[in-house]
Amino acid sequence: MSEAEDCLFCKIIAGQIPSTKVYEDDTTYAFKDINPKAKIHVLIVPKRHVANVSELAQSDPAQLDHIVEVAQSIADKEFHGEYRLVFNTGRDAGQTVFHAHAHVLTGEVLDE
Repeated sequence: MSEAEDCLFCKIIAGQIPSTKVYEDDTTYAFKDINPKAKIHVLIVPKRHVANVSELAQSDPAQLDHIVEVAQSIADKEFHGEYRLVFNTGRDAGQTVFHAHAHVLTGEVLDE
């Protein structure tokens, strides 16, 4: 079984695992985090399996730019355009699903 076939987020994108969709287009899928760390906590993922944000930046910088645009759009809709955008890269940094993903945290004033 390949990394992508065994990937939680690839299964969510494929509809094999349910999620609460926030946004979708041809290259990108965004859904609510099941363990939110803020009032609004959305994960934005490229549909193509890429292990982390560094690999995404090297292989497809336009996709990374698009993820930031989607994050801004979500924050504009949910909390007057303000948000925190987090990418965890590597196990020791807290990455638990090895498919590049951005955490959009918004909807309330966030602690530092």
